[in-house]
Amino acid sequence: MSVTYSLREQWVGNVRGDVLAGLLVALALIPEAIAFSIIAGVDPKVGLYASFCIAVITAIAGGRPGMISAATGAMALVMVDLVKDHGLQYLLAATILAGILQIIAAVLRLNALMRFVSRSVVLGFVNALAILIFLAQLPELIGMPMTVYAMCAAGLAIIYLLPLLTRAVPSPLVAIIVLTGLSIWLGLDIRTVGDMGDLPDSLPVFFLPDVPWTLDTLKILLPVSATLAVVGLLESLMTAQIVEDMTDTPTERRRECAGQGAANIVAGMFGGMAGCAMIGQSVINVSSGGRGRLSCLVAGVVLLLLVVYASDWVSRIPMAALVAVMIMVSIGTFHWKSFRELKTHPKTANLIMIGTVIVTVATHDLAKGVLTGVLLTALSFARRASAMLRVDDESTVDGIRLYVVRGQVLFASAIQFANSFDYLHAPKQVVIDLTHAHFWDTSAVAALDRVVLKFRKHGADVTVVGMNQATEWLIDKLGVHQDGRSGASSAH
Repeated sequence: MSVTYSLREQWVGNVRGDVLAGLLVALALIPEAIAFSIIAGVDPKVGLYASFCIAVITAIAGGRPGMISAATGAMALVMVDLVKDHGLQYLLAATILAGILQIIAAVLRLNALMRFVSRSVVLGFVNALAILIFLAQLPELIGMPMTVYAMCAAGLAIIYLLPLLTRAVPSPLVAIIVLTGLSIWLGLDIRTVGDMGDLPDSLPVFFLPDVPWTLDTLKILLPVSATLAVVGLLESLMTAQIVEDMTDTPTERRRECAGQGAANIVAGMFGGMAGCAMIGQSVINVSSGGRGRLSCLVAGVVLLLLVVYASDWVSRIPMAALVAVMIMVSIGTFHWKSFRELKTHPKTANLIMIGTVIVTVATHDLAKGVLTGVLLTALSFARRASAMLRVDDESTVDGIRLYVVRGQVLFASAIQFANSFDYLHAPKQVVIDLTHAHFWDTSAVAALDRVVLKFRKHGADVTVVGMNQATEWLIDKLGVHQDGRSGASSAH
């Protein structure tokens, strides 16, 4: 497939599905953007402008067709203290700097670090996000009149039953339209989108943040911007992986990092806050038939047109209708097979998944949850690496003791390797056979140096044999135990 054909497919290969899904996502984005603005302590238009800019730019420059990016709660939480202490202008400057850092991350190919995120962490991330999406709807349900519950139930009924009759239009979009019409017709006194805050009445304009461009300003911005960049890339790349699984299509991860960076730079220059990929809206988009870049572009453009030119109608959408949509997203996002897999998966994998969920839900911080999962994965890997290493004392013949090393020697097993030899009762000659072993890093080479030098201290002559090519190269390059010179042992 040529690049031109691929781009054509991404833009116009699914026009009807992308447009309808984009319309639905635009409606779902409005209350979310307003809510995230409130969390960050800024005017609702800051979140709405950001959602428009980020959605449009990532549609064009991003690396994941079908994924929706906009203002998000995870990013809003990072901004709270900066806004409180220094105001909106510093937030806009931090957004631009975060975008620059994300582009630098793309240049340095830091997206490759995602390979260290295990499937257990991804499952924990998905399940935690589904729980957080559901919990975020509770303020719109708890203590509300029965009318709200009835509207929400009706919305869920339309969402799940309409596809049994027709899939011509996304059922969540039909639910929003029907419930809005019903609420206006009956004159129901329930919360609407307009109750969440004033919608903007003008298009965003370009300007640079009004902050002093000094080193002191950079010291204020850099910690926040770096956190925004990391959280944004982490959430975007993990959401991209989920969309991959739903659509069976690949992601250009490096391009996605750069696209997210460009989107945040533009958002900051048009009065918007930082954002990233949104798993909830991405699931809505894909579930409603959105597959290409057009869906994200339509979502961003329609969002802006609605809040600026149709604000009277948008403000009358009942929150109960949007709550029904987000509950559908929560149910669809949760990996329900996790309960059954608890019985079949290894205990360590279950611990990593559950740990990721608990920390994410407890802190409402996806970055902390994923970091916890990665650390638990590293500890699990270190434990398994240690279990796979064995050093056998084969024999002592004619004053020669043979040690046979089996397994992987790296930072996680280096100490175990060094402690597996009997230095106090060393014979005159010691042979260490590495035929069945592999050395991975500087920790492993340092451990071998330690072993050889300890034996020499006790009067033994040490020979290391059986090294494979990679191990021999590493020891030749980094080892220091041969006669005080850089190099390996007296025999290879």
